[in-house]
Amino acid sequence: MRLIKNATKLIGTKDPNIIISLVFETDTHIKIHAKLDYPAPLCPYRQGRMIKYGFQRASKIPLLEQAGTSTLLRLKKRRFQCKNCRRVTVAKTSIVEKNCQISNLVRQKVAQLLTEKVSLTDIARRLRVSTSTVYRKLDQFTFNEHYDKLPAVMSWDEFGFKKGELAFVAQNYETNKLITILDNRRQTTIRNHFLKYPLKVRQKVQFITMDMSGAYIPLARRLFPNAKIILDRFHIIQYLGRAFLKTRIAIMNQFDKKSLPYRSLKNHWRLFQKDSRKLSLNSFYSKTFRQTLSPHEVVEKTIDFSEELTNYYTLYQLLLFHFQEKRVDEFFELIQKNLNVVNRYFQTVFKTFLRHRQYIKNSKQA
Repeated sequence: MRLIKNATKLIGTKDPNIIISLVFETDTHIKIHAKLDYPAPLCPYRQGRMIKYGFQRASKIPLLEQAGTSTLLRLKKRRFQCKNCRRVTVAKTSIVEKNCQISNLVRQKVAQLLTEKVSLTDIARRLRVSTSTVYRKLDQFTFNEHYDKLPAVMSWDEFGFKKGELAFVAQNYETNKLITILDNRRQTTIRNHFLKYPLKVRQKVQFITMDMSGAYIPLARRLFPNAKIILDRFHIIQYLGRAFLKTRIAIMNQFDKKSLPYRSLKNHWRLFQKDSRKLSLNSFYSKTFRQTLSPHEVVEKTIDFSEELTNYYTLYQLLLFHFQEKRVDEFFELIQKNLNVVNRYFQTVFKTFLRHRQYIKNSKQA
């Protein structure tokens, strides 16, 4: 066990009423002992004078991890009693809601991880809470459904609910606020849910973004007659990135594992995946080349080893450029021109893009 000093930031709040008495680190987690205390307020029921009335038993409140180590807050909350009505209340804090033992930061982290397709089981394991708690608290925290309003731009996606099972999530695309979470992604479930909204409300939805699975497209068009379907830009870039990643690995494996081209393609792979316009201008010492180079110089030196790599890297960067700049016509011209000469990784992606051409073009208008 190791004592930790100056640990106020560990609890993730500037609440001056929380007094930390002890913080120590064990082999498995960091434990914080603290009290929540402040002068007695007026009685919320009778507005009479209240007195301090001891402390509650310490609540066990999981906090966000610190440097990969789980953190637990043992918080004793001050109790107050009204001298007139004898009712007892408990001190409040921004860390956690009343009658709750899941911190607000953890609940926000649950919502964030949910949108990243992390299963509830994995969220629970990562945040040191139960799966049922994650689902129950998420349902309470993220949204209250009202069937009289929908955002102009929605995003539809899916996330891991249980091992091997996917659930459906709809969000406000512009604010990331959750609209609904459904236990499964069956079309009947989704249809029945959105039919709770009057047609007049559904007609106001202008755009719906989704991935390229295509399963939701016919359903979305029936439910939202005025909405244009847009394939999510993130997924399109992800498809391109995966095709180039597989191509880079295939080319890398043509070289001897001890050779400079192999080591450069393996050690600096992240530089090749990035949009070249976003590469840093700052130089760094490359252990592979044993000299100080900028990211651009590393890329240029490496693609010179292979004409095939040069061609695919140039194609990949051109596709990223046209798509990011919303030059959709040029984007598809490039795809059509190279469809029959690229490898199977890019061919698969190109054919998928061509099949959903109209929905990708809609992204230009969003």
